[in-house]
Amino acid sequence: MAPLLDIDIRPGYGLGQFELGSSLWAVLDLLTHHQHYFPQVDVKFDPDSPVSPVILHLRPHFDLLFSGYHQRLHTICLKKLQDPHPPVLLQYKQTPLSSQQQALTRVGVSRAFGPTYAGEDLRYPGVWFSFEEDGRGDTSARKGGSPNPEEKTQEVKRVIVSQKSVNDAPNDEPNDVLSEVRECPVMRGDISKAIVKVHDGVTLHFYPSTVEPVRIRIGETTAQDLTCDLGPPMSIHYREDDRMTIHSKSTKENEEINTGCMTHLPGTPLFQRYKRCPWAIEGDPEDDEDDTPPRKWYYDRVRSSRGRNICCNKRC
Repeated sequence: MAPLLDIDIRPGYGLGQFELGSSLWAVLDLLTHHQHYFPQVDVKFDPDSPVSPVILHLRPHFDLLFSGYHQRLHTICLKKLQDPHPPVLLQYKQTPLSSQQQALTRVGVSRAFGPTYAGEDLRYPGVWFSFEEDGRGDTSARKGGSPNPEEKTQEVKRVIVSQKSVNDAPNDEPNDVLSEVRECPVMRGDISKAIVKVHDGVTLHFYPSTVEPVRIRIGETTAQDLTCDLGPPMSIHYREDDRMTIHSKSTKENEEINTGCMTHLPGTPLFQRYKRCPWAIEGDPEDDEDDTPPRKWYYDRVRSSRGRNICCNKRC
């Protein structure tokens, strides 16, 4: 018998086990430890764009959308509420909304969340309810008007949770799917960015932005310093023995490009072994009066000595 999914709605913050703003790495780690709830996970992304959004399909109930640059959970979609594989119990403030015995309808949403602006979907700050399987309903019906008696019994097909609008828009339209997630409590303690300064070291910036950054200096910072500042490591990674690469059939040209690089694409063993860290390489200022030293971000393209365009980023 499939385990029951007990899911609570937290408008603007999360849905069930999932918190908006969580990293892709953290969510995949969560799914690894709850395979009995989520046995089938599909990863979709644009292989031609290393900073495209990433979508996790947790069949049959969840679609999780992650932002492209920071890979943070942007939008959560819950669907197929009446699918019994596994069964879903949906609650709001400990009040059941939907179960295998009780379908969630338009009138049920109104009773739990109160009135909202007229339209085909019921939209509230941080959460909205759709009555279409794929969101392709008649857009003309969204302009206004009260639902007729038959519409009151419409069954909710999808529940979407995203961060609350900062503009207090009347219909609280979800944030653009290509936008980044705003800073929120679940990010606390994570690295927001790492600035690598040539011949000097690395400066680590953390969430929240009020936290003092940590500077790691070449020739100065010790292992003990790092342990005090960052805490003990989760694991230690050793360089693998690469002596057998002499038997590789790759050309010398390809070896120069691939040596030391790791492919972290979905489906490979190293995918999400590391949490994405937004980083930039910073050079020396051009002169003493230059307050903006040259800087290249991980998503920028640079030209190699052979004139090739190389993208700094790996989807890891």
